[in-house]
Amino acid sequence: MRLGQTSVQPRREKTETNTVTRTTGAPRTLFDKIWQTHRIVEREDGQSLLYVDSHFIQDGSAPAFEMLRERGLKVRAPQRAFATADHYVPTDSRDLASIADPEKRAMANALRNDSNEHGIAFYGLDDVRQGIVHVVGPEQGMSRPGMLIVCGDSHTSTHGALGALAFGIGATEVAHVLATQTLWQRKPRTMRIVLDGALAPGVSAKDVILAIIARIGAGGATGHVIEYAGSAISSLSLEGRLTICNMSIEAGGRAGMIAPDDITFDYLAGRPHAPQREQWERDVARWRALASDDGASFDKEVSVDVSTLRPMVTWGNSPEDALPIDARVPDPASAPNAERRAAMQRTIDYMGLTPGMPLDGLAIDRAFIGSCTNGRIEDLKAAAAVVKGRKVASSVEAWVVPGSGLVKREAEALGLDRVFRDAGFEWREAGCSMCLGTNGDIVAPGQRSASTTNRNFVGRQGPGSRTHLMSPVMVAAAALSGRLTDVRPLLAEAR
Repeated sequence: MRLGQTSVQPRREKTETNTVTRTTGAPRTLFDKIWQTHRIVEREDGQSLLYVDSHFIQDGSAPAFEMLRERGLKVRAPQRAFATADHYVPTDSRDLASIADPEKRAMANALRNDSNEHGIAFYGLDDVRQGIVHVVGPEQGMSRPGMLIVCGDSHTSTHGALGALAFGIGATEVAHVLATQTLWQRKPRTMRIVLDGALAPGVSAKDVILAIIARIGAGGATGHVIEYAGSAISSLSLEGRLTICNMSIEAGGRAGMIAPDDITFDYLAGRPHAPQREQWERDVARWRALASDDGASFDKEVSVDVSTLRPMVTWGNSPEDALPIDARVPDPASAPNAERRAAMQRTIDYMGLTPGMPLDGLAIDRAFIGSCTNGRIEDLKAAAAVVKGRKVASSVEAWVVPGSGLVKREAEALGLDRVFRDAGFEWREAGCSMCLGTNGDIVAPGQRSASTTNRNFVGRQGPGSRTHLMSPVMVAAAALSGRLTDVRPLLAEAR
């Protein structure tokens, strides 16, 4: 089916499409409830046409708008979209003219022009609400329970932390959603990961998701939507839940979801795009019914006791290559087969490691706190508590990049910027920055980076860069000591 030629007209515009219909049928999962309320029609080949509640757009979307122009199409529902520049924008200034690469500068400028042309709300560099799209959506209350949210970025799974079904889409799909407010999708399978127990001091949501991916593998959730549940999830902050859902894609998941509860509602209450007054009460009552029913069936289930987790770091070029900080680099000789043995050896060679060497004590050159995984105010508060009164090692260049202009403003109101600056961190403007380096913020070839980001792929932070993923407090500890180190002694000193 060609772009703009959807055979079934999407349902008439209304406030939201996440009404939960109570039935006497089989128990349903959170995912099933949202899928069913957004399904318009199902084709014989099993694909369903879904209504999209919200479309989040970032500065890689120019090709999709060009597809619309080529076909003479307009954006069907501009009020259901918002745009913010994040991937290509500078973080040392708020001036797009400072982007050295003309192609990337054109992409950033195109987002502003395309948004204005089609009447889409746009948060530019002169707007304090600008930031990483997956930080801005929740903090503005545009990500809400029961919604179906899409964006041309794989980490759209982040928004599932608020009880939404949210996933990334490709450029052609972005164009289809712009033109029709619908999307063809094949229904994925479901997976529940139950997390029980209490997190030990110094262990955070980032450690939890790294431990999960290390256990099930980078392809362990392929073809599935993951629902996270259990007492550890119930006690986790909304920001921590966002971190976990953000990295669902790193386990191969199509999306990550958490049932909305009082923590969700407290987070959303009063945000600019959240319902107000009587509508708020009605929506909260409706949102409570979204939780998976007792007895709902999942295609796959995993249980994790988080009380035994220790601070995690990655050693290789996949988030699944994660181990506790007190572990040692694995030996390829222990691999189960020749293919895995060769892959491990290539990784160890690229990362400049030796089998059996301890991770604790590995010298670093760069430290980065930020990204859609860990660039929120809770992350900055936690890192600042470690940094306060201490100094960054002279051998390390350390940056803090807030996830949005509002996060930056709140952090400055709390004096966190002074804490970081006094310690020797560079305090920068909001954006994706060194997470993927498309704006020029990169790690030099051969340099080793301690990073709060979501991916440690070969060259992700720059050609030849060596990235170790960890939590904000662990990056803070690495920056101070100049090496990968267990943050727990520093936290104990601070208490």
